[in-house]
Amino acid sequence: MSTRTPSETASGPGPDAGEGEDKGPEGGAYDARFRVWRGDVDGGGLKDFTVRVNDGEVVLDIVHRIQATQAPDLAVRWNCKAGKCGSCSAEINGRPRLLCMTRMSVFGRDEVVTVTPLRAFPVVRDLVTDVGFNYDKARQVPSFVPPKDLGPGEYRMMQEDVDRSQEFRKCIECFLCQDTCHVVRDHEENKTAFAGPRFLMRVAELDMHPLDAAAADGLDRKATAQEEHGLGYCNITKCCTEVCPEGIHITDNALIPLKERAVDRKYDPLVWLGNKIRRRPA
Repeated sequence: MSTRTPSETASGPGPDAGEGEDKGPEGGAYDARFRVWRGDVDGGGLKDFTVRVNDGEVVLDIVHRIQATQAPDLAVRWNCKAGKCGSCSAEINGRPRLLCMTRMSVFGRDEVVTVTPLRAFPVVRDLVTDVGFNYDKARQVPSFVPPKDLGPGEYRMMQEDVDRSQEFRKCIECFLCQDTCHVVRDHEENKTAFAGPRFLMRVAELDMHPLDAAAADGLDRKATAQEEHGLGYCNITKCCTEVCPEGIHITDNALIPLKERAVDRKYDPLVWLGNKIRRRPA
């Protein structure tokens, strides 16, 4: 299914001005130049807009103003406008970001701001993409397995273990990490075998959980991460960490430790010997 050609979209992820780094002092309203991708599954292109910007506004404010004054049929997904629902994910000047958390003050007043849909997923219309791929991957990750010998209210964990997994639970599922991951972004054929950083992080969280009893049920999360969720495809470029609006250290705190545990398990000499013994013919 065609979405758009490379010539119709902005460049890939790269350095930006940063979430809190102003490019110039605020000082009254001004007219900004926007280029917004318009189209659907059959194709489309960038359309130019000149729109008024006021002090303190974010990109989502400007997109709404374009809807209100120039393009009432412009499609954009959003909900909370507080950086907590993950709905307004898009690409701004080629970088995956939340529209509601990207302040206009990080762009120069003479800079053209280009807004395009997430490149890794099929376009529905305009800035709205079909992110169903992510929900399919979510269903493929086996959920937490509670210990059989503990009842409700009897779970006990060290605060250190709580803190470690709590970082991963800050995820708002904006799927910016999924979009910027070049394994998914640049290679459509990898989607069947690769869960992406968001769901490998979920596997890592469960594997770290001291009360997860998956192993007692015969589920080796480290092995499934490698064999079913494509952990080996990740080459730890940290692009997922760079775009996370919640500041989760996806690569350093989830993916690298998961890789280390998967390798330790796979190449443990005692495990290797045990497998050889079990395979010996009677």
